[in-house]
Amino acid sequence: MFESAWYALYVRSRHEKSVQLQLAAKSHEVFLPLYSARHKWADRLKTVSLPLFPGYVFCRFDSSMRTSVMSTSGVIDIVRAGADPAQIATSEINAIQEVVKSPLYVEPYAGLVAGQRVRMCEGPLKGLNGTLLEVRKDFRLVLSVEMLQRSVMVEIQREWVEPCTASPVVHQRLLPAMSYSLA
Repeated sequence: MFESAWYALYVRSRHEKSVQLQLAAKSHEVFLPLYSARHKWADRLKTVSLPLFPGYVFCRFDSSMRTSVMSTSGVIDIVRAGADPAQIATSEINAIQEVVKSPLYVEPYAGLVAGQRVRMCEGPLKGLNGTLLEVRKDFRLVLSVEMLQRSVMVEIQREWVEPCTASPVVHQRLLPAMSYSLA
């Protein structure tokens, strides 16, 4: 008899909630950690629930049920370590569940590091790419923006920056490093 374990499922972009509902309907134990964020549209502000790990849904199943999970619309693959599906420790899932249930403010953290290529996604420099030089204070970054083959150092808001997407790994998918701000 197989023992069930937690796995991260790599899912189509913006299909996390749909995959969660389908897996729950198939009687699988599924976990989609969400957080609340305020989004600004041209005419209003709205609070929305977004996945804490965009592109991933956690599911507990034994390997005999893999076909049922993989046949779910929106599921691309199981996150793997090499060729084998990578099990996630129950303690890690429990920790994420506790963080999500707590009244503390939680948001995804991209794990930006000095030397990383980043893109300005908001603010007056929107659309420019640069190299992150230093992370300072709570919500400030120092960024080098290359213009005319020269560097300019500017201090910007942390939420204006997103990491430049790296080319996808073909044979191995790993869960991106996430961190939680509990203060």
